[in-house]
Amino acid sequence: MGFEDFVAERLDGLLRYATVLTNDPHLAQDIVQDVLLRAQQRWATIAAPPTYVRRMVTNEYLSWRRRAVRRMVPSSHDVLDALGPPEADPATAYDERDAMLGLLETLPRKQRAAVVLRYYESYSDEEIAAVLRCGVSTVRSQISRALATLRTVPRADVLTTGDHG
Repeated sequence: MGFEDFVAERLDGLLRYATVLTNDPHLAQDIVQDVLLRAQQRWATIAAPPTYVRRMVTNEYLSWRRRAVRRMVPSSHDVLDALGPPEADPATAYDERDAMLGLLETLPRKQRAAVVLRYYESYSDEEIAAVLRCGVSTVRSQISRALATLRTVPRADVLTTGDHG
């Protein structure tokens, strides 16, 4: 598969993945753009492009805070909707999405990346370990700690029930 075909087929998914990781659509676009520029330069030597580019996006996200001052731009519903299909019930979907993104934002970078890869990208422990360049047991530990942290938040604070009156 050529680089142009790869980008045409995978760009939307990479942007969605980066947006969930960063909770900042502008930063997500910057990360994906930088990664794709670097990947294009060595495209002929990349053996497994989907895995390699996803790992590049993850590494760029993990190192982003080391290089730059953190800037948070709240995600708008319009931006997230443009990146994926709309939810069945938009009245509660926005509240649930905002709550979950807010919770993910509280996790350390590696835990957040592991959770997003597992539950958003449906990666196996082995695939996550390859992306994060760590052991499978570390992946399990990161996800376990992240879920334990997320479970400490009362359910009523996380998701709305749809009853507004």
